[in-house]
Amino acid sequence: MKSISFNLLNESHGARLGKITTPRGVIDTPAFMPVGTAGTVKAMYIDQVKSCGSQIILGNTYHLMLRPGVERIKQAGGLHNFMNCPMPILTDSGGFQVMSLSKISKVSEDGVEFSSHIDGKKFFLTPEESIQVQLDLNSDIVMVFDECPKYSSEKDLIKKSMDLSLRWAERCKKKFGKQESKWLFGITQGGIFPDLRKECLKKLIDIGFDGYALGGLAVGENQSEMFDTVDAVKDILPKDKPHYLMGVGMPQDILGAVKRGIDMFDCVLPTRSGRTGLAFTWNGKINIRNAKYAKDEDPLDKSIDCPASNLFSKNYNAIEENFEMRKMFKEMFQSFDHSPAYQLKKHYPQIYEKLMVNEMEDCKKMFSQNVVKGIEQGLYRPNVDIESVTQFYYTLIFSINENTILERDAYELEGKALEYHTRALATEKGIIELEKHILNINKQ
Repeated sequence: MKSISFNLLNESHGARLGKITTPRGVIDTPAFMPVGTAGTVKAMYIDQVKSCGSQIILGNTYHLMLRPGVERIKQAGGLHNFMNCPMPILTDSGGFQVMSLSKISKVSEDGVEFSSHIDGKKFFLTPEESIQVQLDLNSDIVMVFDECPKYSSEKDLIKKSMDLSLRWAERCKKKFGKQESKWLFGITQGGIFPDLRKECLKKLIDIGFDGYALGGLAVGENQSEMFDTVDAVKDILPKDKPHYLMGVGMPQDILGAVKRGIDMFDCVLPTRSGRTGLAFTWNGKINIRNAKYAKDEDPLDKSIDCPASNLFSKNYNAIEENFEMRKMFKEMFQSFDHSPAYQLKKHYPQIYEKLMVNEMEDCKKMFSQNVVKGIEQGLYRPNVDIESVTQFYYTLIFSINENTILERDAYELEGKALEYHTRALATEKGIIELEKHILNINKQ
């Protein structure tokens, strides 16, 4: 008997309440899976992900295979150990990324030849290899390798792709074998054609999987087409197995899919939106970078009890925003023994170096946006060379944190660097705002 199971607890007008039990924890469904593309959920630590109520995350086979590489993760004891994640992990098969990220990919009966989007290196990925990679990553839920065609109204093309995915699904099932503590999900294809979707699902059920996903959606179709596709198969999906709608993250799409019996979702949307200042509230979307929020002191959403919703107002000016970003860096560079950054630097220094390069790029983008905002608000000089000041400031910040032994000293130096750097950028109006902000900090 498997040590991973699904119990359907209740149904109401098509919606389902369930519980997935795994050796690494329980997943209450419906469940949303934050995406940890390359072994991390961007801009968040695992503890922060858990504090949001997440019980499972998604890892990306394609990205992990290319960097840092499966062998390195395997040596660390699997993906859970590598990213210090105690929660269950689902890995996708890499099929979608092979088709969407590789400029040149050649599909054959055996598999897919593609070029890495990182360095152009050639790879050949078969269904068997995809399953082996996921087993080496030691994920809890494994996905079959499928071909994910682009949105198309050409039924013959979609049918040909679907048939290939079905043959690959059989090969994946054979390679997966018997795993006591893992699941293998099948993926239905068939585009927006109801008859193809039904045909594909019935054949997958004949092969036999632990759960069933709907792939090939959220690739250009409108919401009505997506819901019609789910409607076409919702009564055929086995009731005793989890139902997973891949790549869907818009709130209204999730609600509509839950109504149609979907149990699991994933998408990069939440973290990507947060990094660009876009918030989803019960009153609609809010882009806090819009000028109309410059004097709005209300929280993002008074009805939600979470820090992002009610601890921060929408009206941070560029200088205030910069000091808030400094708090984020304090968390990023935490050096206590159990922090992920410390462990990564200690045991995998090369990966840590690459991570810091990526973090610096993200930080540079954030500061670049901040400079543009400051210029628009009249707080920074309009003739500023944005690229140069961005490069200078974040090189300085990272250098301080890399070369200062005590965390307390690094944070103090950061504060001085931020103050002097802001003075160099600021207009007379900006200097007044900076002085006011520093005075408020000193009063705290």
